[in-house]
Amino acid sequence: MSQQPAPSIESSNRIWTLPNAISFGRLLGVPLFLWLLLGVEQDVAAVIVLAIGGSTDWVDGYIARRMNSVSRLGELLDPFADRLYILATLIGFTVREVVPLWLTGALLAREAVLGVVLLVLRRRGYGPPPVHYVGKTGTFLLLAAFPIILLSQAVPSVGGWAVPLGWGLAWWALGLYWCACFLYIVQAYRVIRADREESS
Repeated sequence: MSQQPAPSIESSNRIWTLPNAISFGRLLGVPLFLWLLLGVEQDVAAVIVLAIGGSTDWVDGYIARRMNSVSRLGELLDPFADRLYILATLIGFTVREVVPLWLTGALLAREAVLGVVLLVLRRRGYGPPPVHYVGKTGTFLLLAAFPIILLSQAVPSVGGWAVPLGWGLAWWALGLYWCACFLYIVQAYRVIRADREESS
């Protein structure tokens, strides 16, 4: 008996799906995290919210693929929630002096470069390049590093292992983040070059 090919997963226009609900929940966690970190300065609670937001980064995508509930809205919500979490964490950490300014600057500079690339593609009628696993891995590591770094500040007794682990993950994430940025630049260049060759 011949084996049937696995069905492809296609994006739908559905809005109310379980993966999208998880992404919406992650978005709601951003203002809660900032209030805990900057408002009442409950760092342990902020660590918990940040850890939940980071650990569910892969959950929505996994469920969407397993339940065949991939949606166009979810494809936009997931990376948007990732960037919002990272931006909010950087702002909060910088204000509280949890991370140095150079790390904030390096991560924001990467987002600025990527924003220019997306703007150039949009002006030529193209959407954003597909998410690369290098960038997704960098995001995952960064979302894992942030709560560990904050935990080392909130609970000094765990600093012996939390500080090297958190900053080790942060360094790896920063490197992968910039590698992914260069890959996106290459992808955009190839798209633009192919467009020019077809036009000529």
